[in-house]
Amino acid sequence: MSFPKDFTWGAAAAAYQIEGAWNLDGRGPSVWDVFSQTPGKVFENHTGNVACDHYHRWREDVELMGELGIKAYRLSLSWSRILPEGTGAVKEAGLKFYDDLIDSLLAAGIQPWVTLFHWDLPQALQGKGGFMNPDMVDWFGNYAAVVAKRLGARVNHWMTINEPPVILGSGYQDGMFAPGLKESYENCLSAAHILLKSHGRAVQVLRAHCQGPQQISIAHTSREPIPATDSAEDIEAARGRYFRCVEERMWNLAWWADPIVLGNYPEEGLKNFEKDLPTITDADMALISEPIDYLAYNCYSGSKVQAGPDGKAELSPEGWGIGNPRGTLPWLNIAPDAIYWAARWQTERYKLPIVFAENGFCNTDFVHLDGKAHDPQRIDFMTRYLTAVSRAITDGADVQGYFYWSILDNFEWAEGYKDRFGLGHVDYQTQVRTPKDSFYWYRDLIQRGGTLV
Repeated sequence: MSFPKDFTWGAAAAAYQIEGAWNLDGRGPSVWDVFSQTPGKVFENHTGNVACDHYHRWREDVELMGELGIKAYRLSLSWSRILPEGTGAVKEAGLKFYDDLIDSLLAAGIQPWVTLFHWDLPQALQGKGGFMNPDMVDWFGNYAAVVAKRLGARVNHWMTINEPPVILGSGYQDGMFAPGLKESYENCLSAAHILLKSHGRAVQVLRAHCQGPQQISIAHTSREPIPATDSAEDIEAARGRYFRCVEERMWNLAWWADPIVLGNYPEEGLKNFEKDLPTITDADMALISEPIDYLAYNCYSGSKVQAGPDGKAELSPEGWGIGNPRGTLPWLNIAPDAIYWAARWQTERYKLPIVFAENGFCNTDFVHLDGKAHDPQRIDFMTRYLTAVSRAITDGADVQGYFYWSILDNFEWAEGYKDRFGLGHVDYQTQVRTPKDSFYWYRDLIQRGGTLV
């Protein structure tokens, strides 16, 4: 297993999942504050009110990152910490928090990779319709301008929005995540179009107001169709399925990625979803397709597929087989080939380098009687997935970075604090951080430049 010398080794987290301090220093409520504080929405009624208390403990956490030796840290900003109402008055305390955090990261030799929006929309904007309101394009652009003017001299890597399929699929269509809506597919497609235009506006604003060369993307996700065999037929069927637009769901990768990189929605989707499409203009597409610099992708798992009689992909009847290793969340089958094919197929289609902005394993980790947090399954998971990344690079995919999710155990959305993804164990009663065995394994791997021993 080998990686380029300039490969970016990182770890990631998101504001709502770790910061806490939900109502301090003028921060306004977000949709996730409202959702998690509604009884029955989150496992055991957990909330992000305190989370990892990163808002107060960020110095300790940056020291931990320095010990880990990561070259980059992917963080997100709390929109409502900076603009409590989503627009209008800016909270200096919120900007200063990120000022100090970014300065500390840079002093530690860690590059900040900043995500503008990781699901915690200001509730004030949700009250005006959220992503179903066309004004979102201007709201998001104005927010991006505030951030860029303040941080843009020190931050050179950006992601505008994290995982549109989850924002709209889980938040607007299925109601499982904030804001907990169950909208029609027509309304979801309209919101998706507005979201993509909002991304494009943010790209324009970042380029206008940041200093120095900028690397800008949007973090996509999906679930990979993995060829059941190495046959050409199964590989082509899986590749075709990866970019198809058939189901009336929000998880069609090409529906999100094609407009940004290729400048148009997939023809198959335009045909299949015709009755529910919003008005799409040339000006819209020009805005959406503002050039990005790399592909950011969050990759975890996938499903085995095989070529059917018509050559198109169908689920492999045996699937992964009974007892395939998996994480504590039901969707996380351990499937290292997912990250291999994601790298291969996306770089081939979109002709851009790719960075894995999230990849991680959830478990029921705890501190053992010896005072250490042993997590051999996570080490095995990372070994398998990073071996697959290395293989993709060898086979021609331009993979430029990997961010483990997450630097710390944290608030896992509707699952609360039940499932742990972190390299660092968090005792939520005391806020004590305990580096897990995987933390030290990853530290040593980074020091060796990615070479396995």
